[in-house]
Amino acid sequence: MMVNISEAKAHLSNLIDRVYHGEKVVIAKNNLPIADLVPHRPAGKRKLGFLKGELDVPDQVFFEVDEEIENMFYGDDDCES
Repeated sequence: MMVNISEAKAHLSNLIDRVYHGEKVVIAKNNLPIADLVPHRPAGKRKLGFLKGELDVPDQVFFEVDEEIENMFYGDDDCES
């Protein structure tokens, strides 16, 4: 099925339903095919943990307190109110 852009705008929900049920819809501009409206297919599953054992991050990087950042959030204790 081929529809022009203006018709696709007016009937998008119907076209999506048709695609959902297996029909291929081609969107055209001035009767020239521009795009296919097809069901979404995920590119693939993400592979988690693929760098396990490859990186060494010391604990102190995450748990050390940075004085400058602490002062930005909580103020400088040396200053009087």
